[in-house]
Amino acid sequence: MRGKSRFFYGWTVVATAAVGLFFSEAPMVVYSFAVFLKPLAENFHAGRGAVSMAFTIHNVVGACIAPFIGRLVDRYGARKVILPGQVLLALVVIAALLIGSRLWQLYLFYVALGFVGAPTGPVPYSAVIARWFDRRRGLALGLIMFGMGIGTTLMPPLVQRLIAAFGWRMTFACLGAAILLIAIIVVALFLEDGPETRGLSPDGDAWLAQHAASAPGLEWSAVWRTRAFWLLMSSFMLAGASAHACVLHIAPLLSDRGLTAQSAALGSAVVGLAVMIGRIGSGYLQDRFFAPRVASGIFALAAIGMLILWTGRGAASALTAAFFVGLAMGAEIDIVAFLMSRYFGLRSLGTCVAVGFGGFILAGGIGVFLMGTGFDATGSYALPLAGFFTAMVLAAVLMTGLGPYRFAVMALHDPEPVKAGAA
Repeated sequence: MRGKSRFFYGWTVVATAAVGLFFSEAPMVVYSFAVFLKPLAENFHAGRGAVSMAFTIHNVVGACIAPFIGRLVDRYGARKVILPGQVLLALVVIAALLIGSRLWQLYLFYVALGFVGAPTGPVPYSAVIARWFDRRRGLALGLIMFGMGIGTTLMPPLVQRLIAAFGWRMTFACLGAAILLIAIIVVALFLEDGPETRGLSPDGDAWLAQHAASAPGLEWSAVWRTRAFWLLMSSFMLAGASAHACVLHIAPLLSDRGLTAQSAALGSAVVGLAVMIGRIGSGYLQDRFFAPRVASGIFALAAIGMLILWTGRGAASALTAAFFVGLAMGAEIDIVAFLMSRYFGLRSLGTCVAVGFGGFILAGGIGVFLMGTGFDATGSYALPLAGFFTAMVLAAVLMTGLGPYRFAVMALHDPEPVKAGAA
């Protein structure tokens, strides 16, 4: 076909982004926080709410810095943002060796992680992939998040073993060394900002590039005034608070039900498996069906999971619930990037995704804190789980209020874009 080569380099970019996200902050710091929670509480002689505050501070900082990172991506390209970010992230994680016994030192460490995590996270990588793909954008986004999903599955049990053998400080240092030695090399060699850098077109189709260029997207000043933007942000934040709260407390929740520390870490691994499935599955489905309906269905499954956690008694039911919640956690980042690109285009996509993702992690940090303080106040997770179940149901409902895409996928050699979701 005209404009296509035998192998499209965009798939190399997808693989590179997947490796970068595997060694990003999220699997090593965010999704493993549930495993670190009890050791940190014991080391600092603090309650779960006080330790969870470190993660909340991390997410607040990350949410504040994310729009700035998005602006940099839109202006200079993702590569110039990601590579320095990888180096800084590795150095900060290794600096865990310097943390003493004061709680404020832990907070300062997580503040630093919040600053250096955003340049290496889903925001810049999603912006890259959206420029390389149009018709297969959902699948490509799902595949890069697959790398993070694998990390989310493998890291919690690995971290648990490292903590048992070397302590939590040395565990962080080992993770930082892995970031420095592997991810930086792969990203530096293979990441490209867009198909034009290699004389290619989105999806390898020259016709598509010619026609898509006529409508590159909205300016940020126009995006934030739209009804669709605020519906998306409200849904993202409600889902983010609920999913983070459940996922990052799943290990202590299972431990409270009588499981060993290693078995409780299995809960985080189950979440990681669900995250992996959610990312690939949501990406595949969004290319074929109206994405807000896909998102609404996934959020509804997560709400069922929270209902099981709220009312269930046994560890087996909690693992099933963790899987359902993990689906939403995995799909959420794909959904943010995909829907922002379809409703607002590519012109300010880095900023749009950064603000959407920033809202997601800000709400997530608040959710984790509320989960921890709710447990400290009542001695149980029941009350916060009831609230987060309600929030996730509302997130699913809000997704049903979105109208047709504004920047829909281009039909194959059709002068008009497909109006997905139109009545």
